[in-house]
Amino acid sequence: MRIPFHELKAEFKRVLLSLHFTDAKAEACATIFAENSRDGVYTHGLNRFPTFVGHVKGGLVKPDEEPTKEGRFGALEQWNGNYGPGMLNARFCMDRAIALANESGIGCIAIKNTNHWMRAGTYGWQAAEAGLIGICFTNTIANLPPWGGLDPRLGNNPLVIAVPRKEGHVVLDMAISQYSVGKLMQYKSKGEALPLPGGYDDEGNLSTDAAGILESKRILPVGFWKGSGLSLVLDLLATVLSGGNSTAKITQSGAEAGVSQVFICIKPSSGQQTTSLIEEIIAYTKTSAPENADSSISYPGENTLKTREKNLREGVLVDEKIWEVVKGL
Repeated sequence: MRIPFHELKAEFKRVLLSLHFTDAKAEACATIFAENSRDGVYTHGLNRFPTFVGHVKGGLVKPDEEPTKEGRFGALEQWNGNYGPGMLNARFCMDRAIALANESGIGCIAIKNTNHWMRAGTYGWQAAEAGLIGICFTNTIANLPPWGGLDPRLGNNPLVIAVPRKEGHVVLDMAISQYSVGKLMQYKSKGEALPLPGGYDDEGNLSTDAAGILESKRILPVGFWKGSGLSLVLDLLATVLSGGNSTAKITQSGAEAGVSQVFICIKPSSGQQTTSLIEEIIAYTKTSAPENADSSISYPGENTLKTREKNLREGVLVDEKIWEVVKGL
């Protein structure tokens, strides 16, 4: 089922206004949710919207709160999100990082007491659209066992790296697990097997059964022990730089709220030499023979642009059941 982009956005805004968001905040949040689905990240667009509404109603997300500055040292600023809407806090922080980078060449914003930012890549695209390199990451509630462990003790801490490019920005948006929790839930709801193993079943065997993986709570980190280590250091950085909550404290609270995040922007050298270097790397990567004759090699973010164009042209693909839930909110 496909819904026109403007209709999807309008429905989100209607619900947010009923939750006493200001018109400006409802418009901004609705736009981000709709754009996430538009770009094919349905798990953090329409599919996530009912959960967000539940967090607002439960008091975990406070629509009226704004981020407040707590300190600055050189090109590093520390902010308190005050449990406001995570996507608005994140957009604000990336704007601040952009401003600092334009001023000093680099800017770093660390924020504590914020909330889920939905699609992590949103803020990589934001930096790239401003012509800057963007790096951002967040910690989360514990949902990933450390390598060699059985119990979740690490967050599935997303990492984004974006590089601006005239012909199409390069935007890496990755969870630390082979499949994000949202993607696992999507496969579970459809009753489909994962293309590749995404975790372990209750007997400790690698599995493509999303439902079984979610039940065992043994999600597979990317790169096995390397992904486990990456998750740990991202939590360390987000917590130390912001002075906020670690994955351990977030988990102990019982709800994924009050997370810590970092936003970094770097102003690249301008000129033909930088452009040529970027094009050389991408062109060389694409010279690899594709595994299948009917496929091609893509850089991170390339397929996002294709999905965006298709969804704007044909309507945004939605899960009919979740769409009906949203219309009933």
